[in-house]
Amino acid sequence: MDYKKLYEEWLSNPYFDEDTKKELKAIENDENEIKERFYKELEFGTAGLRGVIGAGINRMNIYTVRKTTQGLANYIAAVDGQSKGVAIAHDSRRMSPEFAKEAALCLAANGVKAYIFDSLRPTPELSFAVRKLGCIAGINITASHNPPEYNGYKVYWEDGAQITPPHDTGIMDEVKKVTDFNTVKTMDEEAAKAAGLYQVIGQEVDDAYMEELKSQVIHMDAIKAMAKELKIVYSPLHGTGNIPARRVLKELGFENVYVVKEQELPDGEFPTVSYPNPEADEAFDLGLKLAKEVDADLVLATDPDADRLGVRVKDSKTGEYHTLTGNMSGCLLADYEIGQRKEMNGGLPKDGAMVSTIVTTNMAGAIARHYGIRFIEVLTGFKYIGQQILGFETSGKGTYLFGFEESYGCLIGTHARDKDAIVATMALCEAAAYYKTKGMTLWDAMIAMYDKYGYYKDDIQSITLKGIEGLEKIQTILENLRKNPPSAIGAYQVTSARDYKADTVVDMETKEVKATGLPSSNVLYYDLTDDAWVCVRPSGTEPKIKLYYGIKGTSLTDADEKSAALGQAVKELIDKMM
Repeated sequence: MDYKKLYEEWLSNPYFDEDTKKELKAIENDENEIKERFYKELEFGTAGLRGVIGAGINRMNIYTVRKTTQGLANYIAAVDGQSKGVAIAHDSRRMSPEFAKEAALCLAANGVKAYIFDSLRPTPELSFAVRKLGCIAGINITASHNPPEYNGYKVYWEDGAQITPPHDTGIMDEVKKVTDFNTVKTMDEEAAKAAGLYQVIGQEVDDAYMEELKSQVIHMDAIKAMAKELKIVYSPLHGTGNIPARRVLKELGFENVYVVKEQELPDGEFPTVSYPNPEADEAFDLGLKLAKEVDADLVLATDPDADRLGVRVKDSKTGEYHTLTGNMSGCLLADYEIGQRKEMNGGLPKDGAMVSTIVTTNMAGAIARHYGIRFIEVLTGFKYIGQQILGFETSGKGTYLFGFEESYGCLIGTHARDKDAIVATMALCEAAAYYKTKGMTLWDAMIAMYDKYGYYKDDIQSITLKGIEGLEKIQTILENLRKNPPSAIGAYQVTSARDYKADTVVDMETKEVKATGLPSSNVLYYDLTDDAWVCVRPSGTEPKIKLYYGIKGTSLTDADEKSAALGQAVKELIDKMM
């Protein structure tokens, strides 16, 4: 059916409510808008749905949420998992509570018990809840750090990680089979509760999650010594982090936690920022203002679903606050967690491993080599780190020590299987207290790391290409690079070219070809001379092509210069294809 017929179908079908029809009626003279909403279905990708809220098959609304949930319910029935139930959480976004409830009622109507949180919760707590409650799956209604007009629907499997093969394709197939909205099941909330298929959860899971976080503390002695001195500024960016982050810090004894008042309360409009991304400088404007007023040691901000953590740390020599990228904070925590566990325990497990993604800094590998532990690279997406933890557990081989990715996310412990900004907040504050007992700031610790491992600097550029034409352009760029891999990028020679879609690694000198060893993915990666690298991939959640790159310098200034030069060279390479 073409998009115009689908549009007319939504206007005439009594299944769709009057508010939806009113919204669609308002665009009847806007051909492009009708096309955008109906030319394709909102795609169920490898994590679930993400899109703009609104009426239409290519939008997030109660109908697309129900349809997706019906597909999930059908898959759960196919693997005989109905009796285990599904945990459901949501963030502070527009329509998040409504979408969570619709998902729960659809599951209940299919005989699958829904455990739904009583109010907003962080993503990592949903991951924890799946495991804690012994569920077959989890649903989290969130669009992470996207702008306010977006929402999303993430699916987790029983190990607590976002879905990976074979479950991702299995669920996708079942969702595709649901072609008639009228076949999607739902039921009344009271009837669902009476049938024992709709259970509200909250404090019991919160308390258990808190205990798991606190069990990861290494240096309680340092926290006790510095609890009265260390000053922490924190912002939940209008999201889910406010209560759990403050609670864990309070229960550990940190006394000087200053919350950014303007960003404290949940608000799906995110009124203080253009979009709620802790990677963006604007997210820290209010936090830094407060930090200067109270002379804070560090400034922390979590994104709306509290799986990502942004960090600013004070330089005691200049009084300035330095930005720690996701790579920097990840390495700082990796070195602290692994190094201090080694010191406290008199060594590390013989099968100890650190896991990171292919677009994460090369410093991660340097840290792993220093501690003599296995270093594992996986595709972009924390679910692949979760998959490694599951592999360790099922095989009995491998001990997870730390995992992180460049996009401001890490996991300490195995209580969850997704990025956990609440445990990262706790650990960074602990590390700050520990280094303070040594007369050091976190910035001093960062510089000490650079001196030890090398001045690695990594960056990313994103090019937004919206709409149908934009998606086509992204594919064209990747295909051009695939057919004509560069022999040099800027001042660096390409030593090997990895094509994760073709599963090949080509040695540029010998032309020898070997397998990547990772699942198929539309990603191109270039190993360069002098421990530099470049990676090109389409975003899995936004209409963007992402350009990642990293270098190794001899000082902060040298690293900045080399990174800027490589970034310019990468941009020029892509611009030629636009």
